[in-house]
Amino acid sequence: MKKGKKNKKIKTISIEEVETAALKGEDVNRYFSGGKMMPPLKAELQRVNVDFGIRTLFELDRIASDLNVSRQAVIKLFVQRELDRHFLAKKAR
Repeated sequence: MKKGKKNKKIKTISIEEVETAALKGEDVNRYFSGGKMMPPLKAELQRVNVDFGIRTLFELDRIASDLNVSRQAVIKLFVQRELDRHFLAKKAR
């Protein structure tokens, strides 16, 4: 016979008490989401391959190093920034 999950009753406390516990470094996750991690948001992703010249990669790596992020994060940031600019300019016409 399979054993079912035990429902542990979580003591209800005020948000101030949760804050105090968190500031003390205690684990307060049990007071949120039933103590379980929330599932990640499902985003529709599609992988693409893009070829860059070595000088472009060097510059991207330098920017990534300055920002302390990955090269991929820099590429995503720049592409999104330019898409935003494009659509704002298009809307202004």
